[in-house]
Amino acid sequence: IDIEVLSVIAQQILTIQQAIRGKNDEFMFEGRIIPLNPRFGVFITMNPGYAGRTELPDNLKALFRPVAMMIPDYALIAEIILFSEGFDGAQNLARKMVQLYKLSSEQLSKQDHYDFGMRAVKSVLVMAGSLRRAEPDLNEDMVLIRAMRDSNIPKFLEQDVPLFRNIIQDLFPSVEIKSVDYGKLEVAVRYQLTSKNLIEKESFITKIIQLMETVRVRHGIMLVGVTGTGKTTVIHTLARAMTQLNKEGSQDYWHKIVNTYTLNPKSVTMNELYGYVNLLTNEWSDGIVAKIVRGALSDKSDSKKWVIFDGPVDALWIENMNTVLDDNKMLCLPNGERIKLPASFTMMFEVQDLAVASPATVSRCGMVYMEPVHLGWEPLL
Repeated sequence: IDIEVLSVIAQQILTIQQAIRGKNDEFMFEGRIIPLNPRFGVFITMNPGYAGRTELPDNLKALFRPVAMMIPDYALIAEIILFSEGFDGAQNLARKMVQLYKLSSEQLSKQDHYDFGMRAVKSVLVMAGSLRRAEPDLNEDMVLIRAMRDSNIPKFLEQDVPLFRNIIQDLFPSVEIKSVDYGKLEVAVRYQLTSKNLIEKESFITKIIQLMETVRVRHGIMLVGVTGTGKTTVIHTLARAMTQLNKEGSQDYWHKIVNTYTLNPKSVTMNELYGYVNLLTNEWSDGIVAKIVRGALSDKSDSKKWVIFDGPVDALWIENMNTVLDDNKMLCLPNGERIKLPASFTMMFEVQDLAVASPATVSRCGMVYMEPVHLGWEPLL
C-alpha cells in the first residue's frame, strides 16, 4: 500500500476512534452520516524490512499500540484437527508430527523454499484426513506417515531425503513403510512421455507424481530449480496425463481436462500484469492476470484451470498474489474489485530460486524442487 493511501487510512481510523470514545450512535465519515459499530477494531501485522512493504507513517503509528505475539501450541492444534478428521489416536500422532517438524527444521539443510510452519502442518493434516476417508481400513500411523512423506519429500533436496526418511523411521519404529502404487496415473504419465519422444526416467516420473500429490493439497504451487531440470515438461506432462485419464472415463475428482494459461510476469509492468486506472479518463483497464482469470471463470465446465507464472519471483508482484494463495482464494485488483477463484483454479510458479520471496509467500505454496540429478545428462543428449 502506498504511503499516501496509508495517511488517508490513518485519518479515517482517527475519525472512527474519536466517535467510539464519544460513544456516538452515528458519526460523520467521508461526508456521510453512518451508524457506528462500537465493537470496531483494527489490527496490523507487519514486517516492513523487505521490498513490497511500506513503513507505517507516523500519524498511523500514533493510533496503535504494540502487542506481543507468541508461538502457538502446534501439538494441541494438530491434535484437534486430527480428531476432527476422524483419527482415534490423535494425541499421540500430533506429538510425533510436531516432533518430526522440529527435528526436520533443526537437522535438514537451510533452504529458501523450506517451510515447517503452521500452514505446512495444516496442509499435511488436511491431506491425512482425505487419505483417512479414502482408505478407512489403513493403519492410522501409516496414513499420517504417507501424508507427511507425500507433502514434504517433493520440496527436499536429494541429500535431505534420506535424513527425513530416517527421522520418520525413528518416530514410527514399528511401522513398515510401503511404497504406493499409482496405477493408471503412472501408466498415463509414461504414455504421455513416450508420445512426445521423451525418455521415461524413473526419478523424473516420480517428480511428476509428486506434483500431482502437491496439487491435491495446495492451490498455489512453486516448481523450483535451475533451467534445464524439466519444470515445464513436468507441468505439461501431468496436465496431458490428467486429460487423458478423464477422456478414458476415470471418475477420480482430480482426473479432469486441464487448461493451462502461461505468462511471464517479469516481461510486463505491474500495471500490465494486474490492471490500472487511467488517471485522465478514470477508466479501469484489466491486466493480463485479470483477463486470464475472467476468461477462465467464463468456462463453466468442471475442467481444471492452471495459471502458470513462468518467470522470476519478485517481492513486488508476488505480494499481490498472497490473497489468491490464501485459503480464501481472492484476487484483489487495484480498483478495489475482488474476484473469488473456484476450486478448479491452481496457480503455478516456475522459478529458479526464492531468494527474494518473503516467508509469507513461501508458506502459502506447495513446493516441488527440481534438481539436475532427477533428469541427469543422458536424456538431454
